Amino acid sequence: MTTVACEHARPSHVGSGHELSQCGTVVHIRVSQTVNASPAEVWPHLADLGSHTRWMKDARSIAFVGEQTSGPGTVMEVETKVGPFRTIDRMEVTDWREGESISVRHVGVVTGQGTLSLLPRDGGTVVVWAEELRFPWWMGGRLGAWVARPVLAWIWRGNLKRLAALVTS
Repeated sequence: MTTVACEHARPSHVGSGHELSQCGTVVHIRVSQTVNASPAEVWPHLADLGSHTRWMKDARSIAFVGEQTSGPGTVMEVETKVGPFRTIDRMEVTDWREGESISVRHVGVVTGQGTLSLLPRDGGTVVVWAEELRFPWWMGGRLGAWVARPVLAWIWRGNLKRLAALVTS
């Protein structure tokens, strides 16, 4: 499978959470969940990348490419399933702030970047999941992005609820 980079696209905004570029549609998604635990208690669950399938229902399996399993430069292939759609999402960890956040770059069919962040709040933690994903034109363009955004937000909210339950169990 070949991925075409769109480094020189000129985006134009087309509505809340979407922007249209010459290479497809970019979708911005941000969801969060309060966890009744400290960031120090939540962090080990984020830092153990291989265990994310325990709480991410759309992630079917995670395979590391190479020996590295944490920190910047970690590369993994995540078999992802959303409804009838399946893909291998190849990701590289681009930033790792111990106890605070992990950022990745998606380089599969759907490209983009995402960050999971921990924010201390009133004796607990707010986990924030923010993604900027570029869907290729052949995945439906604006219509595909319009459909994907609420579906992915719904799935990821559920994932964060499962993470909160796992941390506090």
